[in-house]
Amino acid sequence: MCGIAGVLGKTVAKDAVGPLIATLAHRGPNGIRVEDGKGFSLGHARLSIIDLEGGWQPLHAAGSTVIGNGEIYNYVELARDFQLGPVLKTGSDFEPLLHLYGREKSEAFERLRGMFGLCLIGDDQCRWLARDGFGIKPLYYWERGDELLFASEPRALFAGGAPRKLSKPHAEELLALGYTIGEGSIFDGVCRLSPGRTLSFRTTPAKAETGQIGQNWLSQTPQGFDSDESAVAALDAVLEDSVRVHQRSDVPYGLFLSGGVDSASIATLMSRLNERPVTAFTCGFDAEGARDERASAERVATALNLDWRETSFGEEDFWRVLPQVAWALDDPTCDYAILPTYKLAEAAKGTLTVVLTGEGGDELFAGYGRYRRAMRPAWLGGRPAEPQIYAPHLPDKGSGALDRWRAVALEWASAFGSTPLQAAQIGDIKTWLHADLLLKLDRCLMAHGLEGRTPFLDDQVAHFAFRLPDKLKVRGKYGKWILRKWLETHCPAADPWAKKKGFTVPVSAWIAPRAAELGPKIAGVEGVAQVCDVDQVLAVFADDRHEKARWPLLFYAVWWLIHFAGAEPNDALKSLVQP
Repeated sequence: MCGIAGVLGKTVAKDAVGPLIATLAHRGPNGIRVEDGKGFSLGHARLSIIDLEGGWQPLHAAGSTVIGNGEIYNYVELARDFQLGPVLKTGSDFEPLLHLYGREKSEAFERLRGMFGLCLIGDDQCRWLARDGFGIKPLYYWERGDELLFASEPRALFAGGAPRKLSKPHAEELLALGYTIGEGSIFDGVCRLSPGRTLSFRTTPAKAETGQIGQNWLSQTPQGFDSDESAVAALDAVLEDSVRVHQRSDVPYGLFLSGGVDSASIATLMSRLNERPVTAFTCGFDAEGARDERASAERVATALNLDWRETSFGEEDFWRVLPQVAWALDDPTCDYAILPTYKLAEAAKGTLTVVLTGEGGDELFAGYGRYRRAMRPAWLGGRPAEPQIYAPHLPDKGSGALDRWRAVALEWASAFGSTPLQAAQIGDIKTWLHADLLLKLDRCLMAHGLEGRTPFLDDQVAHFAFRLPDKLKVRGKYGKWILRKWLETHCPAADPWAKKKGFTVPVSAWIAPRAAELGPKIAGVEGVAQVCDVDQVLAVFADDRHEKARWPLLFYAVWWLIHFAGAEPNDALKSLVQP
């Protein structure tokens, strides 16, 4: 896990990447290295995970060069299967890619099992950007004349001269959906490389999209099983293998444990695979009426003999963390789960460097209630599995954002979804999974020098999950049926058949006492006025019936003041409310 940046073109100034990579120092607390060459300037801010001494980047082998952010989990198998041992000079997980590129060119990317955003300059002088199939790791780019600049975060591109111009449609998406969609970003002109895509060019930034990588699981022939028991046994094998390779690390690792099925499943397998107690962190809420998962997490931790650490999140944390996380999320999401995720990373820093989490379990194994509704006919209450928008502050009430979401989700779903359930899953994977859940995980953990890993979002797990018949994912009132059935045997303390409670953070309760003060100040923020109906913004904070809309507006106002007005994080919040 690191931060990368680069400038590519026909001729590139010496140390052109220096100002870019300096902005990503938080992603690489172990140090920064810069390298210039013919037509490139590359920077790498390193968080050392594998081969602590020899894994510094840029890496060179077989006439090619690479810098990457992330982990290639199957580097051991690649070295073995392609007999690379005699030519490997390091133990880095990225070096095998260079040797494979020398043999197979761009087909080598298809062999990678991992999470990554990378730049490879080949021995054939072709330059590549590539991103993993789920979009676990971020990668952004911007064109400046005949040069192309890229980086792990947009902030680095601004250091390279990219203009800060708000994309109004994406700002509307943020306030309606809670995240932004598509290849563009909230910064007009700054693009996100889509998950599972490569971008290739030679001496100029003439781009050639080359299709998907790491997404062969999208179109699969359904797999039958002799019995439910045989399906559960197959699940056990594929999950254990994924957790095993996701634990490959030369530094301490552990997990974030909630009270849900997904993280309990990861904890169960980590406990099985490790002789010593696995360190697990759980965040609970000190607020009346909040859903606190600490009791259920503690039951799992006791049953699995985990080294369990708990931390709490209260109103004081809300006002303290808000501006910090708004700074970290330069590509924003209004998902209120950013708050406890940031606090968990803060608590784990100094104890762990690698953290496994349960992101992706709901999307791959169909855990959301909206999936079950999508499977029903309309006369039984069925409806599409799409976002439920409440945005009275937007002139169109969010209808434009929803239309754009439908366009992206339905394009993928119609191409690869053979059943209504699969279509709903693919719609989520191609929209909010990488633009919300994974973006949140990346920024909140990297702000504290931690690497987040997601064993559910693995090529092998996805290959298994998308070949399952619907009845093994949804049965009766239960989503994630096969995962619950597996957990029933291997960790009954997780109470896998309990009703899914969902995840909530009591932001409305913390904002309400200050709503009267916040309304006029938020309505007066220039970035809010550019997007919203100001009178409706005032109404949102004046009427408790609109409390659901308050958190996105508060977050967006603080975020805009930091990333557009140039305010320091705490000053941005203080301009709206005295915490």
